[in-house]
Amino acid sequence: MSDHTPSTEPQARGRRSWMAAWRVYLEPASLRMLTLGFAAGLPLLLVLGTLSFRLREAGIDRTTIGYLSWVGLAYAFKWVWSPLVDRLPLPVATRLLGRRRSWLLLAQGMVIAGLVGMALVDPRDALGPMVWFALLAAFGSATQDIALDAFRIESADVDRQAALAATYQTGYRLAMIWAGAGVLWVAARMEVAGVEGYQLQAWRAAYLVMAVSMLVGTITVLLSPEPDPRPMPPAKNAMQWLRGAVVEPFADFITRYRWQAALILSLIAIYRISDVVMGIMANPFYVDMGYTKDEVAAITKIFGVVMTLAGTFIGGVLSMRLGVMRVLMLGAVLSAASNLLFAWLATRGHDFHGLVGVISADNLSGGIASAAFIAYLSSLTNVRYSATQYALFSSMMLLLPKWIAGFSGAFVDANGYPLFFIGTALLGLPVLLLVALASRAQKTVRK
Repeated sequence: MSDHTPSTEPQARGRRSWMAAWRVYLEPASLRMLTLGFAAGLPLLLVLGTLSFRLREAGIDRTTIGYLSWVGLAYAFKWVWSPLVDRLPLPVATRLLGRRRSWLLLAQGMVIAGLVGMALVDPRDALGPMVWFALLAAFGSATQDIALDAFRIESADVDRQAALAATYQTGYRLAMIWAGAGVLWVAARMEVAGVEGYQLQAWRAAYLVMAVSMLVGTITVLLSPEPDPRPMPPAKNAMQWLRGAVVEPFADFITRYRWQAALILSLIAIYRISDVVMGIMANPFYVDMGYTKDEVAAITKIFGVVMTLAGTFIGGVLSMRLGVMRVLMLGAVLSAASNLLFAWLATRGHDFHGLVGVISADNLSGGIASAAFIAYLSSLTNVRYSATQYALFSSMMLLLPKWIAGFSGAFVDANGYPLFFIGTALLGLPVLLLVALASRAQKTVRK
């Protein structure tokens, strides 16, 4: 596959039948993304969402939980070491497995080590060790994302990126069922009957099961072919290597998009802000509203993920048929609006049926937005610098939202859940303007 700068709209979209559009999900590259997506999605909740449920049950206050969510900033700064993942060979491993697969295996090893450490630590005694092990898992997970995004982009042409994004998201969401509902189910089953409150042994067993589950990704990497290596001229010295690994990927993006670069980066920086900021307080919200582990597992972690998967496939197909930018706008509107439903739910107390309705709307809209957004980010990359450029985009997507989310617990403590959810919906309004401007600029360039 030759180097290319993908356009946002698939060239063959007008000629592709509905049947052919759906058949792409059965291709080998798409199927591999299913299990690799699982490996990518497993650590995220365990160091953020599920961890916040565990900490709240252990009696940790919401303000502290909010600040601890800054562990997730590891994902926002992965662009810093993405040039190393993109260019630096690992001794022996790269020669035997290839650049992408060797980095994937190293990253997965760090995730497993971090999860084992989190399993053994009791947050009631000291939060420090828990934070350090969570950081190790998050760092490994972010490194895995860098290598996996490059692996995905290099595995198929631009016309199939939306489909790869959809199957990747499917595996990702299945992992979130397991890391969300599964971990709660295991913890609930391991609890000693009649003992109230936090039980360390139950959570320890649950996190050890999650660590073992990462082997799904490890086995897939070992059985997957390495994408065709990109020829890279050897660097004569350290400065030349630094220029090729760090400077050129960013310069390439600025050169290609020029004045539009600032607009594109601004859109990337805030597109998911409503969902990310709201998500940090979701699990503490469920605990405070009196929902049980089984209720949260069944509705938010299983049924909700199924709705997200439905939205993801709908978003992938709509992107291929209608264009990425239109679906990007639709996803932005739905994601912000669905947060208002949480504000309503916060006034209801323990309302099981209300939770089902809210989760249905929120996760469906989130799936549509995710599929379109991943396809949009993929379309912006040059294959020559896929790992570095995609890491930059996906890092910027999280940096501002994660930083703001760190204050979410303090905001809830001061103002309550209803006002918090309304505020997260309002955060999505600037996104609509930026999507409209980016779409208009793109049309102008084509003319």
